[in-house]
Amino acid sequence: MHYYSHKDKNLKSNFNEALLASLAGDGGLWMPSVTPAFKESELIELAAMNFSDCAASLSNHFVTNQIDKQTLVDICADAYNFDLPIKTIFGDRQSPYVISNCQDYILELFHGPTLAFKDFAARFMGRCASKLLSVSSEKKIILVATSGDTGGAIGDAFLDQKNITVIILFPKNGVSNVQEQQLCTIGSSNSNIYAVKVDGTFDDCQGLVKEAFSNKSMNKKFSLMSANSINVGRVIPQSFYYLWSSLQVKTSNPNLPIVYSIPSGNLGNLTGGLLAKKMGAPIDYFVVGNNLNDPFVRYLKSGNYNPLPSISTLSNAMDIGRPNNFPRILELYSGDYDKITNVCHGFSFSDDETEKHIKKIFREFGYVMCPHTAVGHLAMNAFKMKYKFDFTGVTVATAHPSKFTENVDRILGQATEMPISLKSIFKKKKIYKTISPEISELETILLNCVS
Repeated sequence: MHYYSHKDKNLKSNFNEALLASLAGDGGLWMPSVTPAFKESELIELAAMNFSDCAASLSNHFVTNQIDKQTLVDICADAYNFDLPIKTIFGDRQSPYVISNCQDYILELFHGPTLAFKDFAARFMGRCASKLLSVSSEKKIILVATSGDTGGAIGDAFLDQKNITVIILFPKNGVSNVQEQQLCTIGSSNSNIYAVKVDGTFDDCQGLVKEAFSNKSMNKKFSLMSANSINVGRVIPQSFYYLWSSLQVKTSNPNLPIVYSIPSGNLGNLTGGLLAKKMGAPIDYFVVGNNLNDPFVRYLKSGNYNPLPSISTLSNAMDIGRPNNFPRILELYSGDYDKITNVCHGFSFSDDETEKHIKKIFREFGYVMCPHTAVGHLAMNAFKMKYKFDFTGVTVATAHPSKFTENVDRILGQATEMPISLKSIFKKKKIYKTISPEISELETILLNCVS
C-alpha cells in the first residue's frame, strides 16, 4: 500500500508522509493505491468484532507498517471509547415516513467528546500523528478551516499533544453559538490550540488554508499540516463506521438492500462511505442530502460540476460551495459519471423544508434532529418516494441537536435538554483572534504561534 496524488499517479508517498504533509507536492489529494477488498468470511469476522477492534483491523491495511498492529489496537480503543448506536426510532406507527417494508434507522455519530461525527476521524488522526511525530521529534502546525464541528473535534483531539500547534479558522457568523463557544474555549492562553475568527465565509477560511499549503515557502517555513478532509487521514477512518455499521444492519435485515443517506458538505463523509463500499460494505446506494449549497447534487443531476460561492443556511456545517473531496470521488470511479450515479443519488432542501421536517419528526416520534440530520432524513424520504422499493435505510446523524440549540429550540418552541459537557463550556471565557481573509494576516498569526 502506498498513496499517490490524484493529479499524478507517479507522485507517491507512504501513510506517514501523506498524513503529515496533507497535500501532495503538486497540490493533489492523496489517494490509497489499493482499496482492500474483503471476502465474505472476512466480513463475517469483522461484523463479530466491537467497533474499535474492527477499526483497528481495517486501519492496519491503510497504515501498513508505519504503526504496528498492537499500537493501532490501543489507538482505536482510546479513540473510540464512546457509543455508536444504530437506532430504530420510527417503530411500526403509521406515518408518512414509514413506507412499505422499508426499515428506517438512524446511525448516531455524535456520542464522542465534541458531540459530532468529526470525532471519529479527528481522534484517530490525532493519535496517529502524535505517535509518528514522537518518533521523529518533528514539530507541526495544524491549520484547519471549520464550518462548525471540525474545529472543535480537531482541537479536542490534539489538545496538549507534544510537537503540535493547532490553528482553527472559523467564519464570522458562520457557526452556531454553541460551536463557537466550544472551539474558542478548548484551549487556554498558554495552550497549543488557537481559534481565529475570519471576517468571511467558510469558503474564505478554506481558501486561506489551500493558499497557505500551495505556497511552498510558507508551507516549509511553518511545517504545516491540514486536519481538513483534504487530508487522507481524515477520510480513511470515516470508512470504518460505514463498514462496521452496515454489517450490523445486514445481519438484522439480510434480505433487503441497504441505503445510507448522508447530509453532505465537503463530501469527506461520503468519500469514506464509498471507500467502505469498495472494501465490501453491503451498502447498495448512497443518498446525498444538501442544503442550498448543492454543487454535488447538481452534478448528479446534470453531469456538470459548477461550484458556486457558499450561502448561509440553517445547516451551517454544510455551507460549502466548493467541496474538497469531489476530486477523490471522481478518482474512485475513474471519472465515470454513470458509475457514480449508479451508486449515488442526491436531493437538496431549503431551510423552510428543514424546519418543517424537524417539527414533524419531533411531533410524530419525539426525536430531536439537528438541522443537518434533518436534511439527511429528508433526502432519504425523497429517495423512498422516487424509487419505491423495499430497503433498509440508514440516515447518518452527524451532530447532537444541542450544538444548534438556538435554532432547534426556536423551531420546536421549547427548550431541549443540553448535555452537561456542553453546558460546562459556557462557564469558560472565549479566547480568539480576528482577521480578514488575507493570507498576510494569516501569516502574522502563524509567526506569533512559532515565536
